[in-house]
Amino acid sequence: MKPSLAKGTRDFTATEIVNRRLIINTLQKNFELFGFQPLETPSFENLSTLTGKYGEEGDRLIFKILNSGDYASKTNEEDWAAKNSQKLISQISEKALRYDLTVPFARYVAMNHGQMVFPFKRYQIQPVWRADRPQKGRFREFYQCDADVVGSESLWQEVDLVQLYLKSFSDLKIPVSLHLNNRKILSGLAEFAGISEQLIDFTVALDKLDKIGKDGVVKELLDKNIAQESIDKLDFLFNQSENALDNLRTLKEKFAGNEIGTKGVEELEFVLTKCLDLGISSDSLKFDITLARGLDYYTGAIFEVKANHVDMGSIGGGGRYDNLTEVFGVKNIPGIGISFGLDRIYLVMEELKLFPENVDHSVQYLFANYGELESLEAVKVIAKLRESGISAELYPESSKLKKQFTYAEKKGIPNLVFFGEEEISAGKITVKNLQSGEQDTISVEDFLKTI
Repeated sequence: MKPSLAKGTRDFTATEIVNRRLIINTLQKNFELFGFQPLETPSFENLSTLTGKYGEEGDRLIFKILNSGDYASKTNEEDWAAKNSQKLISQISEKALRYDLTVPFARYVAMNHGQMVFPFKRYQIQPVWRADRPQKGRFREFYQCDADVVGSESLWQEVDLVQLYLKSFSDLKIPVSLHLNNRKILSGLAEFAGISEQLIDFTVALDKLDKIGKDGVVKELLDKNIAQESIDKLDFLFNQSENALDNLRTLKEKFAGNEIGTKGVEELEFVLTKCLDLGISSDSLKFDITLARGLDYYTGAIFEVKANHVDMGSIGGGGRYDNLTEVFGVKNIPGIGISFGLDRIYLVMEELKLFPENVDHSVQYLFANYGELESLEAVKVIAKLRESGISAELYPESSKLKKQFTYAEKKGIPNLVFFGEEEISAGKITVKNLQSGEQDTISVEDFLKTI
């Protein structure tokens, strides 16, 4: 059978891995610069830990793991015969691959909060899995790079995370715009339109505005039995000013007597004004009233990062989730976090040609193989190079020099070293730079000193 990859997964070459590490190292440096500590959680969780945290659409995308052994024999015969998948899931699957890093982190906090010092700041860089339809920039297995703070309601955390986002993308040389909203504003809008009981339907549809347009959003709202009268009340959402603070002032007027909506406006106003006071350009920050992020657990600020001039969708996102640990029986632990989409960031940097060239030349010196005795002497020199942190290797077979040249060129190794019988007896070594064509013969002692 011809081998193939599972849909939505990829193999990574040496160049791709080195480029991905460049992104990860940049993010890790900034996470630690901002006071976050590393954490890792298991690749799979109890299914009950994950379900009910991502909304109806998210729950469908969780990869379930079949129970070990003869899982079919333990199912209800009627459910099995009826092929009732919803009832069968709980009978044949108790575990699932993690869908994101936030819910496992909340589970960790709930289990360990008694030993933690709050506010607790952690970052996490690990793969997650979603049974989504693969497309450009969307995979079934991909990495998330998260930074979260729990145990503080201070809006300065939002301001700090805005700075973390913008510094990280500046270091990666990616021009971005950071879109902000507040879940309380969305709740206020639902109350304003008289559709509070359909808040989730409203926000899920609104979040798709950039994909399906105004007509598509209106159609989806009507399909969810939201009255045309309510939709008309919300028509102003589709005609926003370029000035974020002007839009917030408009909302304040509409939210007169609307407590939750007013609270959301005040919170977002604080974050925006403080960021502007810090010298952050208004071009980098956009109040996006239609931004919903589509996840049930957000309760306050919502973030989404988009790369300028690249058609890629969001390359980062997050928000405040003050109630998340309550589902694990632990109350009053507010939290906020952001995520960087490593795979989409990679595609953006590739499209913008931001990766340095020839970054995968890990081997600097290839020693030609002249036979067993010469190879032993070459390996002694190679060992000294490696002690100095320089990558070098011996060509494994005593082949024709042309073949060894070809190997070095194809591997992108910049230097070919000749250390044959003549050089060994003279205590010298010959190094040919395959990029410039220059060749030098010097003493082994001088070669190691120079290196």
